Amino acid sequence: MAVTVTLNSSYGSGVYVQEAGFFLNNEMDDFAAVPGQPNQFGLVESEKNAIAPGKRMLSSMTPTIVLDSAGTPLLVLGAAGGPTIITAVTQVVLNVLDHHMPLGEAVAATRIHHQAWPDSLAYERGGLRTAVLDSLRAMGYALDPRGSIATLNALMRVGGGYVGVGEPRYSRVGPTGIGGVGPGDGAPRPRPETSRPEGK
Repeated sequence: MAVTVTLNSSYGSGVYVQEAGFFLNNEMDDFAAVPGQPNQFGLVESEKNAIAPGKRMLSSMTPTIVLDSAGTPLLVLGAAGGPTIITAVTQVVLNVLDHHMPLGEAVAATRIHHQAWPDSLAYERGGLRTAVLDSLRAMGYALDPRGSIATLNALMRVGGGYVGVGEPRYSRVGPTGIGGVGPGDGAPRPRPETSRPEGK
């Protein structure tokens, strides 16, 4: 099962339901409250996403389950981070499946993000080489350096068990299993051969 919770802001709407122990979300921000004007994440949306009765707002929620060729769950992941959720989840899936990275490395790898408007390429500071940044600028990209992009957690079937990896950008707690990010330093652990996805 992949589960996601949307508060949409640090404390959602700021309304806490004391009897139940949770905050109400601020999902209304996912509508275009004022079409053509940016929301809290800088997304500029059209009249099609305007607030109206019976409509469901646009959302970036991306709880993801990846199945292997036999139809068995291989990878389960999701993220927080508004519009950066989709790109973070996609990059980790590609890192595991196409680049054959162990899950810990796939989650810790540098992330980039582009959402069409504003027309700029966000990247994690220190994650791209100067030559790459210079080439992107030469091609006309406006660059947006950030401390981090999204908060992602993932679980993957490895060997006879599972590996869970928490977001190393925000957590100093190590993962459950092998091949993840080491506790305390955020550096990838040496990866044993068994940390590779099955079938790779």
